[in-house]
Amino acid sequence: MEGECSCSFYQRAKPYIAMISLQFGYAGMNIITKVSLNRGMSHYVLVAYRNAFATAVIAPFALLLERKIRPKMTLMMFLQIFALGLLGPVIDQNFYYAGLKLTSPTISCSMSNMLPALTFVMEFLCRMEKVDIKKTRCQAKVLGTIVTAAGALLMTLYKGHVVNLLWSNHINANVPEVTSGAYDKDWLKGSILLIFATLAWASFFIVQAITMRKYTAQLSLTALVCFIGTLQSTAVTFVMEHKTSVWTIGFDMNLLAAAYAGIVSSSIAYYVQGQVMEKKGPVFVTAFSPLMMIIVAIMGSFILAEKICIGEILGAVLIVAGLYSVLWGKYKEYKEKEIEDSIITRNNQMMIIIANNEETNDIEMQKTEEKRMSSAPESVVISFPLPQPPMSAREAPKALDLN
Repeated sequence: MEGECSCSFYQRAKPYIAMISLQFGYAGMNIITKVSLNRGMSHYVLVAYRNAFATAVIAPFALLLERKIRPKMTLMMFLQIFALGLLGPVIDQNFYYAGLKLTSPTISCSMSNMLPALTFVMEFLCRMEKVDIKKTRCQAKVLGTIVTAAGALLMTLYKGHVVNLLWSNHINANVPEVTSGAYDKDWLKGSILLIFATLAWASFFIVQAITMRKYTAQLSLTALVCFIGTLQSTAVTFVMEHKTSVWTIGFDMNLLAAAYAGIVSSSIAYYVQGQVMEKKGPVFVTAFSPLMMIIVAIMGSFILAEKICIGEILGAVLIVAGLYSVLWGKYKEYKEKEIEDSIITRNNQMMIIIANNEETNDIEMQKTEEKRMSSAPESVVISFPLPQPPMSAREAPKALDLN
């Protein structure tokens, strides 16, 4: 009995454990990448290597598991995959790493929480989202988007005093101070780059939703996007970086950053998110993203001696509040859609049952009629001569003459 209870508890807890573990994985990616960028690695090269590792990991599974269900490639499908590679691996990741290099992992994670709000704005602009301001869920999404934008603006333009954590005084003692003017300039530039990266990420989801309507093989689509992104990011690197030495990579932090980001953030994360999303829905997956920000803030203060300012905290609080307002509206919309789909499914099932019952009744009535006709006695037909009409007086002599 105890074994059954523990097994059922584990089954219920698996989605939570998976998403919490995934946030730790994302947090590790941000910290390791920040260390690698601080040591001089080009973010263009990092993006190219990351997508190369992701392609090498995902492609074998896509070839083996989806060889029978992979749709045919058309010109329009190729253009959509090309756009996905440009929006995700090239624009989003390059802008994100550039912003991460100029700011901090905590800021980058906070800006990433803007994704649901920006996705809502992009869907509205593309007429994929209908906004009925009279409904509470639409009001929550609009209000959450405004609050999220206010939090990002506050985090970008205001820093305030440094918040001293319990362990930060000892860790930050040996860290050199940065000139305030240069620091503010890099901070503003990095924050703007992170906002553009999140916009590109939101656009990526819009195009992905359109593409997956026809290209239903998810693993193959991911492998193709990573492969196209590898080619595109390699071309961008050759344009932006003119020294061939930037491609040099050994068994060091640069290799760890590229492999970790490609395998954990681009391969395992896709699979885990897909599995959890299938069971719990997309709102459940995105609800755990603020946890990554907390983990990164703690790990960053320990490992990178990162200083946390009051502006970061206030902006992060506003962004998280707006995030959950948008997610609440999405949750209500998701539930309403589930109810509508269940009603439609139930009505279709009832119509099928009624049609089957009518067909069964018709068949039974037909069988009954055939059985009654086959069991009835055969009728005997008796023919009687019809009476002849009397001959008229004029026809009688002619009859006599014939005789």
